[in-house]
Amino acid sequence: MSSAIEDAKRAAGKTAVQNHYPKDAKFVGIGSGSTIVYVVEAIKESGVDTSATKYVPTGFQSKQLIVSHGLTAVDFDSLPEGTVLDVAFDGADEVDDDLNLIKGGGACLFQEKIVALQAKEFIVVADSRKLQSRLLSNWKYIPIEVAPIAAHRVLSALKELGSIDPAVRLQPGTPQDLPKQGPLKTDQGFLIVDAPFPVLLTKGDVAAGKDGSGKGGIWEVDALSRAIKQIPGVLDVGIFAGLTGPQAQAAGGIGGQKPIAAYFGMPDGSVSVRKAA
Repeated sequence: MSSAIEDAKRAAGKTAVQNHYPKDAKFVGIGSGSTIVYVVEAIKESGVDTSATKYVPTGFQSKQLIVSHGLTAVDFDSLPEGTVLDVAFDGADEVDDDLNLIKGGGACLFQEKIVALQAKEFIVVADSRKLQSRLLSNWKYIPIEVAPIAAHRVLSALKELGSIDPAVRLQPGTPQDLPKQGPLKTDQGFLIVDAPFPVLLTKGDVAAGKDGSGKGGIWEVDALSRAIKQIPGVLDVGIFAGLTGPQAQAAGGIGGQKPIAAYFGMPDGSVSVRKAA
């Protein structure tokens, strides 16, 4: 990967930390992915006192990242009841004009979602290739975490919703390993089903008269997320949409799936910021 892209990611991570990392943070969510390395790097270089801060990982990879930088990791299920994270940083596989996300390329989508939902603010950091006008423009499938016993049933239900050839994700490997490949398992021991769909509509598209109810496999983001989540055997869906943290708090909740801001490292080394409406 080019050094220009890495420099852009580093700049995005640094800017996001400068703008959103509380000086007296007690609990901070840390996601996974290549860009989040630069978020943790920026936290360490910021000069803030991290000795009393607990960092909540979204999976094995992010826990190793936290520990390797000399920070204190605490598992989500070890948090005292009622704990609210001050902020959560994570990456994304794709981001649309409304800051809806596709996540789960790294197979941690369920843990990523519960960490985001427990944070006052959710911040996304990515490189510019992840920013698209509509979801499924460049990234071609929705990751879904599924109970192994229900995998075949879920695949059938997804086809009924309009998915084109959904499939259980296999362990990564070289071509000569293919006969030995088994399904990838998440940290929960579940499977990941990757479900291709046509490009997803936004709420604005529907307001302008387009039909996002699923006819012909054409869906609005939220509507498809809800339809998939209702399939028995689905733990969670790699669509992050709906309320932001402040919107959820105003409604009596804690946090939201949609980020309040997304920071993109651009090819020229600059940082583009998108904020939720």
